[in-house]
Amino acid sequence: MALPGILNPGHMQLEFHQLERRWEHLRLREPHRQRQLMASLAEGGQQTPIIVVATENDSSRYVVIDGYKRVAALEQLRRDTVEAIVWEMSEAEALLLERSLRFSRQECALEQGWLLSEMAHCFGYSLEELARRFDRSVSWVSRRLALVELLPEAIQQQVREGSIAAQTAMKYLVPIARLSVEDCDRMAAAFARQRCDARQAGQLYDAWRQGSRTVRERILSQPELFLKTQRQPPAPAATQAAALQRELETVAMILRRASRRVAEAAAEMNDEQQRQAQQHIESARQELDRISERIGDDNAEPVAENHDSGTERQRGIQTRDRARAEGVAAERTQSAALQLHLGTGDSPGGESRPIPATDPRAFRHLQGESRASP
Repeated sequence: MALPGILNPGHMQLEFHQLERRWEHLRLREPHRQRQLMASLAEGGQQTPIIVVATENDSSRYVVIDGYKRVAALEQLRRDTVEAIVWEMSEAEALLLERSLRFSRQECALEQGWLLSEMAHCFGYSLEELARRFDRSVSWVSRRLALVELLPEAIQQQVREGSIAAQTAMKYLVPIARLSVEDCDRMAAAFARQRCDARQAGQLYDAWRQGSRTVRERILSQPELFLKTQRQPPAPAATQAAALQRELETVAMILRRASRRVAEAAAEMNDEQQRQAQQHIESARQELDRISERIGDDNAEPVAENHDSGTERQRGIQTRDRARAEGVAAERTQSAALQLHLGTGDSPGGESRPIPATDPRAFRHLQGESRASP
């Protein structure tokens, strides 16, 4: 059944030298799709004919309207001919009709811009006529033509060849081209050389957009170094949780070991060492309290950087340490007096309990009490 506007479409077997491929640059090259197409053609042969129109000057030659990937795949498979359908209409009308009938995939804006540009320059269509033909607004046509005009031709060729994804060019290279064509060329070269996927391209673009002139120059001159720093993602939550468990287990083990050691070490420590020990204990206690409070808090922020300065924290610790040291000294004085009282008089249980003479601390307490007596 003939399509509207197509007169007597007929099947033909054409040799490759009869084909003119002047509109091949309107198509993207997608290597993975091309490999799939080659495998399909090798297994089952050509199932869908290409679409051509006869040239104006030579009736033995035909312009390919649709089927460029099939032609390339059949050539690579070393076939001799390609099956084609000839549309009896003008080249311009055939291009417009083929575009309206293409349902295989969604065209990107660059492909649409390429076709609009060719229709305007080669066939003299105005913006209004193109808008009517494509059933779009004039502004829609203008935006797509602007995309083609903004991107340098070398970059457009990289997009056609598949070195740079069309969406990547649309999303990242076009905005750069509006600011600096030179930076756009260099960023495109980085995308192609590093074979950036959408995520990596976005990282480079965001860093370039937010950076100073010096940062932008470093990114464009050494993009591989920037991407290398981005290839170290943070550890997953499960890994972080396991690491925290191991660290807390280590802390608990160290505290148990210190607890066993304190009985012997306390007798050897002087006042300065005791003060330092109390400071370390207080600091450790505060850090453990913070960890305990932060567990389960999804919105927790780093404490040292966002809540107080290291100077203020150290000052607070020293103030608390002085108060604690004064309290410890007072407790020692009261303890000495109590021990002397219990040693020379009655104990709370009504029994006399003298302090052993072999205890050097008892000797110091007795001397102090003797000096204090009238």
